[in-house]
Amino acid sequence: MSFGVVEGEPGAGPEGLTIAEISGHPFGQITFSGPRWALSDVRLLSPILPSKVVCVGRNYAEHAAEHGSEVPSEPLLFLKPSTSVIGPRDAIRLPEFSKQVEHEAELAVVIGAPGARRADRAAAERAIFGYTCANDVTARDLQRTDSQWTRAKGFDSFCPIGPWITTGLDVRDLEIRCEVGHEPEEMEVRQLGRTRDMVFDVPALVSYISHVMTLLPGDVVLTGTPAGVSPLVDGDTVTVRIEGIGDLTNPVVSAT
Repeated sequence: MSFGVVEGEPGAGPEGLTIAEISGHPFGQITFSGPRWALSDVRLLSPILPSKVVCVGRNYAEHAAEHGSEVPSEPLLFLKPSTSVIGPRDAIRLPEFSKQVEHEAELAVVIGAPGARRADRAAAERAIFGYTCANDVTARDLQRTDSQWTRAKGFDSFCPIGPWITTGLDVRDLEIRCEVGHEPEEMEVRQLGRTRDMVFDVPALVSYISHVMTLLPGDVVLTGTPAGVSPLVDGDTVTVRIEGIGDLTNPVVSAT
């Protein structure tokens, strides 16, 4: 396993893209180590394994409304464990404890600065390394019955991230789309929103979180999901697509 740099234009499709291996991690001076491969010849893992995944609930007003909840006056934070992280094409496993597992398509922020703590808005922006797609998979029935969200959000495989980290991207107004189906020709659009509709924008979220906990290089912030969340069932395929980043696709299987 190693980090690499995607060379080419990801928005134009995978054809012709290559991955150039780098030495060490990407949070500093990039040093190419020599090998290059066609994207079609490699397996993409999660682009980062964070020490923590910090998530934001009800950050889109329409999503809050579809669950009968108020928009919070401050960012509503919760955590997903690093063991919930999987990469592109890895399976989301439906746990036996839940009868209602749902997708939540989200823009993910990857931190690059060492020890981002008590950052103001400008420092929060400088602390961001890049952006990727994420799926905050949630056992909705357990979220309703438990007094907190750890179990509902924390199962293994409940945090797909990928396909890569895009740097230098203006994320103020990007389309977020989630498609679900059993066959490629049957994919149905379940979520369709834009990042401009966030209640709290990305710099505000990173700054707020950094006043609660220190953010480390590789940590991930999930910024909330648009309306349209719906159940996943065994045999589904779910794709999170974010403009300017790419597609994150995962099969859904029963864990029993």
